Amino acid sequence: MKILFIGGTGTISMAVTRLLAERGDELWLLNRGNRNDLLPDNVKIINCDIGDEKDAEQKLAGMEFDCVGEFIGFVPSQLERDFRLFAGKTKQFIYISSASAYRKPMQGYTITEETPLENPYWEYSRNKKACEEYLIGLYRDHGFPVTIVRPSHTYDERSVPLGVHGKNGS
Repeated sequence: MKILFIGGTGTISMAVTRLLAERGDELWLLNRGNRNDLLPDNVKIINCDIGDEKDAEQKLAGMEFDCVGEFIGFVPSQLERDFRLFAGKTKQFIYISSASAYRKPMQGYTITEETPLENPYWEYSRNKKACEEYLIGLYRDHGFPVTIVRPSHTYDERSVPLGVHGKNGS
């Protein structure tokens, strides 16, 4: 498979990057290059800040992917940009959202596809919900092939979850 990650070296994406590289997939990362020294040798890099859409468009010219993974989209305007960049150029667009978007307070202990997205306490979660709604609209209106993933706990070798919270954070 030919795969592109937007990001690819973060808390969630680095482990997936390493797994796909080990598996032998043709993996491309579009990122600013801040942690690329930690990548496997067979990962291809497009050094670019995706926030510079014109530069990203030039560097992606003529490229198509089986899958694009968006790990750093936090507000709908970033997904609008992604649609402009990848519509018709990917068979599947995977958006990494957040389980924090689910209803708070919880109405029960089970989360299903029908569990509402409604978190009035955290702007991050409300933005993730708005991104999801935008992408679902693109799927309905344009057939944009989107999959939404909502991780609940994220960690890596640099950031291990710890249930302790103090004045300086966790």
